[in-house]
Amino acid sequence: MTRLPPSSPPKKAATLPSPLLRLWPRSLLWRTFFLIALLMLLSVAAWFSIFRSYEREPRARQLAQTLASVANLTRLTLITARPEARREMLRELSEREGIRVYPAEAEDRIAPLPDSAFLQRTEELARQELGPATRLTLEREGEEALFISFRIDDSSEGEYWLALPRERIERVLPLSWIGWGAAVLALSLAGAWLIMYRITRPLKQLELAARKVGAGETPPHLPEDEPTEIATVSHAFNQMSADLAQLEQDRALILAGISHDVRTPLTRLRMGIEMTGDESMREGMIADVEEMDQTIGQFLDFARSEGGEASSETDLAGLLDELVAAYQRRGCGVTFAAPSAPAFRSIRPKALRRAVANLIDNALRYAGSAIEVSLSLAGKTLVIEVADRGPGIPPEAVERLKRPFTRLDPARSNVAGAGLGLAIVERIARAHGGHLDLLPRPHGGLIAHLTLTTLTTS
Repeated sequence: MTRLPPSSPPKKAATLPSPLLRLWPRSLLWRTFFLIALLMLLSVAAWFSIFRSYEREPRARQLAQTLASVANLTRLTLITARPEARREMLRELSEREGIRVYPAEAEDRIAPLPDSAFLQRTEELARQELGPATRLTLEREGEEALFISFRIDDSSEGEYWLALPRERIERVLPLSWIGWGAAVLALSLAGAWLIMYRITRPLKQLELAARKVGAGETPPHLPEDEPTEIATVSHAFNQMSADLAQLEQDRALILAGISHDVRTPLTRLRMGIEMTGDESMREGMIADVEEMDQTIGQFLDFARSEGGEASSETDLAGLLDELVAAYQRRGCGVTFAAPSAPAFRSIRPKALRRAVANLIDNALRYAGSAIEVSLSLAGKTLVIEVADRGPGIPPEAVERLKRPFTRLDPARSNVAGAGLGLAIVERIARAHGGHLDLLPRPHGGLIAHLTLTTLTTS
């Protein structure tokens, strides 16, 4: 029975960040500032809620007591006044105090009391003062006011409605409170921003210094008079920077020693070989010495590819044109195409020239001729391509060939070198913030795609 291979699980689709995450700032300064601002606003809202909760009971008691007092005084007035004088008395209360009294009817249209804890508590307290039959409403027969019922006797016509202006229960918030609150909030947010700025400023300086170290430059000494935590980090970084500078000096000294102490004996050996009588042996030994010298040169180039040269404003088109012209004078089939506008960029010219030369040498070694070098610019991105019509490189071997001391054997055998050419190019590209890609060329061949992405236009 034929067994089918197990099906691979479906790949999860890449999820894009939500709009809220895209709007969320990425810097520590603004993230912390917004968090502090949010906490402050939540704190103000919580205090306001607590104030309203604790202030509700005194206000409800005060309003219930006022309603009970007005209702009791009105009841006493209606009871003691002569029947013919009651109408005049009610009109006097309405004009002077804004208090209106209406007889309660069974068919009165009364709106239910709003779902407010304050009004519910006020009604409960008013019933304790005036009796359990007391009613409270804000609308009667379409008229809006603060209505409370009271009785002057137990008869069916002894119930009345007392109407007071709605302003008695409405709380007016003074505009000055809003102004002062906004001012205090603005000062608090400004203070929070200033605190976070003072905290993140040393981190920004540390970031700039780290970028300079990554670019092979010596950063300025970071101040160590900050708070203890920041000062400790700055001291450690300054110590690291000094150690790296000393290491760079030691490496330069070692490279100079290798160049002198190893190549000098090779030069003497070659001179001695040239004085031998056997022509065939002499040519073979000279070739071996030249290969040894070339290998030592590759080791030195690999060791120098990450540092030792400062960046400078360079005409890239002119640099590449000069390099290709040197190959053409030697009879190599190399051509160059550049953009019409001059490409001035802040780069390490010797290192970049070495990288492009390595790519051209590889193309000449494996393809022979018809090497095309091109330069293109896209904003802050620089692309240098070296294309050939050689046998190419299998896609699965591309990343392996970028590692040091790696050769594509046996497909490309009997070739001199230590397997450091592409590793040198990759390291120089990374030092410029870019990368090296080895891509198959349509209709056969290889394209070395050198991209530099962190350059600045002059």
